[in-house]
Amino acid sequence: MSILEPSELAHVPFVSVENMMRLVNDVGAEAFMRELADYIEADFKRWPEFDKIARVASHSREGVIELMPVADTAHYGFKYVNGHPKNTREGYQTVTAFGVFSSVATGYPLLFTEMTVLTALRTAATSALVGQYLAPKNATTMALIGNGAQCEFQALAFRALCGIETVRLYDVDPAATKKAEANLRAVGFDVTACRTSQAAVEGAQIITTCTADKQYATILTDNMVGAGIHINAIGGDCPGKTELQRDILLRSDIFVEFPPQTRIEGEIQQLDEDHPVTELWQVMRGEADGRKGDSQITLFDSVGFAIEDFSALRFVLEKTAGTDYCVQLDLLADPDDPRDLFGMLQRAGAEAA
Repeated sequence: MSILEPSELAHVPFVSVENMMRLVNDVGAEAFMRELADYIEADFKRWPEFDKIARVASHSREGVIELMPVADTAHYGFKYVNGHPKNTREGYQTVTAFGVFSSVATGYPLLFTEMTVLTALRTAATSALVGQYLAPKNATTMALIGNGAQCEFQALAFRALCGIETVRLYDVDPAATKKAEANLRAVGFDVTACRTSQAAVEGAQIITTCTADKQYATILTDNMVGAGIHINAIGGDCPGKTELQRDILLRSDIFVEFPPQTRIEGEIQQLDEDHPVTELWQVMRGEADGRKGDSQITLFDSVGFAIEDFSALRFVLEKTAGTDYCVQLDLLADPDDPRDLFGMLQRAGAEAA
């Protein structure tokens, strides 16, 4: 074998955007998110096994770049992700991401994958999974306030896991609502495009807020939220960025992923540091109550946590292993003698000459 030809140990499976989209379309987006939700739920139920930290964030006036690491005893995963709300004005995505899933035993990556599409899927799958525990039973209608890139994924996930068939849409940008309306009608939803956020919540048992602006915002006011509603608040996800009027929080039972991160980034940054919240892993393990009654207002203060990405990476690794959904990247140096990296470099130079 030529020195320039990579060995088997040099290769890392890579899932491109093209192949991720092909995989999701072959499986079906709703089926994909149902399966992914099972992985997320399984990992939440073994929450104490993970080595967890809040994500590492680098903030600027334009947005944020974050690293989201987590590990159990066998695997380590991380995601690189950005959030730049003004990007769409220049033709860029607001959120892009990629991730790596590695062996703890060797430190070698087992998977390198795009996570822009995958993050949209895992965010929606997590929301709908939580909805199974917190949303009113037999809910059929969801308001979607904020009709950007995440909107359709949320609708599909809630249909797949919670039975939502009717969506009511509102966005400050009518073009976003028009886009979402066309997409959701095409996949069989009963859709109402609304001119105000107040109109959007009428008759909805679930309210999803998913806006991108990096600011303290009031997307929902207290008078818009009646008894028995489940709020899926996924837009407020960094310091200085919220969507809900504070009074709503004081009336709600609040459920979070990882309190040390959510108290900095979530809606509860508006509250005292000791305000009571319930951790979702405890609900999924049966150690804490979820929805307790018809009049209860439940709030999922979602900021996204690394275990959800870990679950997504684990799922994609298993789904793509041995298939043509991934290609082998020459990513790792593999000298014949592990101690002779420089010698490998010299020999490769000589062979190329």
